Amino acid sequence: MIDENGDNIGVIDTEKALEMAQERGLDLVEVSPLANPPVVKIVNYAKMKYEKEKERRKEKAKQKKIEIKGIRLSLRISDHDIQVRINRAKGFLGDGDKVKIDMQLKGREMQHKDLAREIIKKFVETIAAEVPLNIEAPLSVMGGRLSTIIANK
Repeated sequence: MIDENGDNIGVIDTEKALEMAQERGLDLVEVSPLANPPVVKIVNYAKMKYEKEKERRKEKAKQKKIEIKGIRLSLRISDHDIQVRINRAKGFLGDGDKVKIDMQLKGREMQHKDLAREIIKKFVETIAAEVPLNIEAPLSVMGGRLSTIIANK
């Protein structure tokens, strides 16, 4: 048993330990149930629970959530617009996010899926020349939609 100040009291009977905790107006909490004999501590349980929750929230705030950002291209996109989107994608990758590159083909554009593949492939290669990339999802074609997902290595 450990008291509220962290001092080791020693091996004590359960009823006596509960009595000591009640005399002090605190709770008896089992700290290590697998130990032989189990280790208990006299603490204010509400305060201990609050501290653990506070620590958990602090850890959660430190975590970086990875988002998937989207970049949409088209078959008739100009060179300047591609460059703007490349810079935007590099910014997303620099922030640690994944980037989904999308292209929606409409009408007669559906006949030119090979051109769409080339545009997306060139787009990814241009980014890969400056930023180390990992292709999360290869180029997939679903109807008139082509897409791929890339991430920073």
